[in-house]
Amino acid sequence: MIGSTSLRIACLVVALPALWAAADSAPAITLEIKDYATAPITGLLDGKGQTDGMLARINSLREEPFGALRFWVNDLNGPLYILDRATKTFTKYLDFNGRDGHSGIFHKFAFETGFANGLVSVQFDPEYNRNGRFYTVHIEDPSLAGSNLPDNTNVPGLNVRGYQTTKAITTPGDIQREGVLIEWTDTKESNGTFEGTARELMRVQLNTRIHPLGDLSFNPTARRGDSEWRVLYIGSGDGGSGESRLAIRMNPQRLDTVVGKILRIVPDLAEHTSTSTVSENGRYRIPNDNPFVSTPGARKEIWAVGLRNPHRLTWADGRLIANSIGLRTWETANIIHKGANYGYSLREGNELLQPDNKTTRLPDVDKIPVLLSDTETSGEIVPTYPVIQYGHVQGGGDAIGSGFLYQGKLIPALRGKYIFTDISTGHIWYADYKEMLAADDGDPKTTAAMHEVKILFEGKVYDTMFPVAEIAYHARGGKSPHLPGRGAISGDGRADAHVAVDAAGELYIFTKTDGMIRRVVGTTDVRTQN
Repeated sequence: MIGSTSLRIACLVVALPALWAAADSAPAITLEIKDYATAPITGLLDGKGQTDGMLARINSLREEPFGALRFWVNDLNGPLYILDRATKTFTKYLDFNGRDGHSGIFHKFAFETGFANGLVSVQFDPEYNRNGRFYTVHIEDPSLAGSNLPDNTNVPGLNVRGYQTTKAITTPGDIQREGVLIEWTDTKESNGTFEGTARELMRVQLNTRIHPLGDLSFNPTARRGDSEWRVLYIGSGDGGSGESRLAIRMNPQRLDTVVGKILRIVPDLAEHTSTSTVSENGRYRIPNDNPFVSTPGARKEIWAVGLRNPHRLTWADGRLIANSIGLRTWETANIIHKGANYGYSLREGNELLQPDNKTTRLPDVDKIPVLLSDTETSGEIVPTYPVIQYGHVQGGGDAIGSGFLYQGKLIPALRGKYIFTDISTGHIWYADYKEMLAADDGDPKTTAAMHEVKILFEGKVYDTMFPVAEIAYHARGGKSPHLPGRGAISGDGRADAHVAVDAAGELYIFTKTDGMIRRVVGTTDVRTQN
């Protein structure tokens, strides 16, 4: 079984350059999981292709705020569902896929190729219980014929009067996709389908089909009256530019682009009016304390620079953490600081990234130029390095998934631990949050230790989520011999595993390839299992 290679993690010894931050001397934790909900199949059963063979491309699970007892689940193929926690039933709340005979609302919706195309993310406004607002990111193909205005033919509750698209923020190089950020206002929040209006806030050009505009997050510690209240952070991938051999390779470093960055905006034009300015397109505000608002030529939305694909954002005690998918060598978790530069495409993990996309040791003078544009620089900066990283090796993985600082009550052994996944292999690990903070010390060699998490499912212990997803995939009619897709480390098949948390901080694990959501119900020391 592909997942069996994860047993090697516990005996790896660290030396730079090496695979892990430290040897795993802690006993492995085993999480017991149970099936929680089965998402409707939106993919193909034939098992062909990297993405269309996944049964349901669930990309996030978010509990509706203020005790509504509903989850919102977005499928990259287009549907945004409401999942009733009592009945475990899915109701299609909105469908973004209006392509080629589909009944959704966007005719240029791009979903069929690329792991993160389609309906990428959904996030609630902190005032959702008062204003009914939430935010989404979806991907469009600008080369397709037709309008990019929403079509409400099959969504009568959507009022499209006054909806206007925005001019796309320019990205140097050829363009294949656009990421679109929309603010939705539901006038009847308790309904199972959308009724209300929509407002496009931002449209970003993307060079390729990968690494799009991605995760959305509000600081959960912010309160009314705080400078952070209702301030939105956006993970903006590099659109595949940073691995190019062309001039666009430096897009993640350039301050005149928004790709390969963390962005920070105020979506509500009526919020923070005395401490922010209105954006160029007039749709949102930009806080005056963003780090580059006074830098000539820089995009004022930028909060942090130099990230390949910061596709998962989470908060831990008021600190923003971005899990960023690597190129050939390193997967990373990063504590995000105002104005920091995380190195890509001049660094990958804690190593130098060369023009041939291979990594090597850092230079003796570890500084990189601050790029204002393709020709202008403004001094140099020392890169900021990850607090967790792991390699593209057996026992490691291909792509870091979601992560959360565990704050629930069900699993005391995980309190104070940051738990995260590898997408393709289905590995799950945790790191001590105190070690992550200690690793945020400016020393590239310092990273937090990773500890293995095993899975107990229906009486059997597994090293990863891969075999668990494989069983369900075949039970639901999937035809691929293993799982659909491939990975350099996972081999034939991808688990496409992520973790999520509910409002109480308890854990869920979902996998795209089988379209299943599972709940973590307990834990045990792996040594007690046969």
